[in-house]
Amino acid sequence: MSISAIDPKTALIVVDLQKGVVAHPCVHPVSVFIQNAAELVAAFHELRLPVVFVTVVGTAPGRTEQALSKGPRLADWAELVPELTPHPGDHHVTKRTWDAFTGTGLETTLKDQGVTQVVIAGIATSIGVESTARVAYALGFNVTLAVDAMSDRNAAAHDNSVSYIFPRLGETGTNREILSILTKRSA
Repeated sequence: MSISAIDPKTALIVVDLQKGVVAHPCVHPVSVFIQNAAELVAAFHELRLPVVFVTVVGTAPGRTEQALSKGPRLADWAELVPELTPHPGDHHVTKRTWDAFTGTGLETTLKDQGVTQVVIAGIATSIGVESTARVAYALGFNVTLAVDAMSDRNAAAHDNSVSYIFPRLGETGTNREILSILTKRSA
C-alpha cells in the first residue's frame, strides 16, 4: 500500500453505504469500515473538497446467472447510514449498475469542478467499489482506494480486489494514510 499524493482537487466517492446494503453480512465489522468512511467524509468536508454519496436502487436490466434479491425492501433501504452526515453541497448519485458513473452524469459533475483524483470507499469491495474504480481509472482520474473504509460479503473477493485489482487501477492505503496526506497538504 502506497499513496504518493492527493491532488489539489480530489473528490471522495462513498459507494453504497446505505442502510439496506450494510444490513447484509460483511467480512469486516460494519462499525469499523463505516467509521473510517465517516472520518474521510468529515475531512473532505472540512477541507471543502467534493463529496459524492452513491446509493444503489436497482440493477442493470441484463440477464445474469446469479439471481439478485428482488424482494420487497424496507422504506429506508436506500438511505445513507447516519454516521456519514451529508452536507447540503454534497453530490448524490442514484445508480442502477455496479459503478457510480454509468448513466449518472458523475463524470461531467466531477470534471466541471476540476476534479483530477477520486478517493473511493464503500461496499462491496469487489462489486460497487471495484467497478467505480475501474471506470474512474478509464476516464482518466487518479484513483485512491481507502481499503479500510470498505468491505465485502466474501473475504476472497475483497482480498482479490485489494491485492490484485486495485494496484492496477490506482493507489491503495488506509484512511489514516489518506487523512495524513490531506492534513499535511492543508497545513
